[in-house]
Parts: sequence; structure tokens; C-alpha cells
Amino acid sequence: MNDTPTDTLTVLYDGACPLCQREIAHVRGLTERHHCALRFVDISPGAETAGLSDAERAALMARFHVQRPDGTRLSGAAAFVAMWARLPRWRWLARLAQLPGAMPVLELAYLGFLRVRPWIQAWARRLT
Repeated sequence: MNDTPTDTLTVLYDGACPLCQREIAHVRGLTERHHCALRFVDISPGAETAGLSDAERAALMARFHVQRPDGTRLSGAAAFVAMWARLPRWRWLARLAQLPGAMPVLELAYLGFLRVRPWIQAWARRLT
């Protein structure tokens, strides 16, 4: 994929979540080393995110989201796949997600993760 500034994908993340901080730090490092067309916006409460209502912020915080250059958003597994497609050594996973039936399975796995996320976040907070 030929990433240009006009096709930059915006990763909307919870900067107050230690689990999210670690994940984004890893992805940001890959982005910087390989000049991927990704940018990162912290949407946590208190972050300088102009234009987000409280309701919109709450909806964005409930699931992982990325925003396309045209302003449309993807969430959950689809958002991860879009991000993986921009990252070297992760693109194979994005291609795998294109196989028939893969996206519903990935979304189910993501929904399962969301159920245990509060406990994982609590554990991650204790480690920091």
C-alpha cells in the first residue's frame, strides 16, 4: 500500500488507559520507523479533543475507532484491520481478515475482549 498524507488514518484512542497507552506506543513506534500514514488522537476525558461532545466521546471510548480521511469511522475489528493494513509486518493479518468469514470471527473475538477489558485495564494499572 502506498501511504501518502492524503490517506492518513487517524487512530482514536483512550490515552488514560494503561493498556491502550502501551498498545499505541508500540504502534506509534512502528509508524515512526516505517513512515506509515497513521496519526494518533487521544480522546480520553481531559484530552484536548476539540469538537467532541460528551456523548460522542463516550461512544468512541466504548470501542476502538479509526477515522478515514473522508471523516467516516470504522470501529472494533474493522478498525484494527484498517490500522494493521498500514503497518509493516502486520499487513499479512489485514489480508487474512479479508478471507471469507474472517471479519465476523474477528468481531466476535473483539466483543469477547471488551467483556474482559475492565479487568485487564485494572491489572495494567497495577503494573504502572
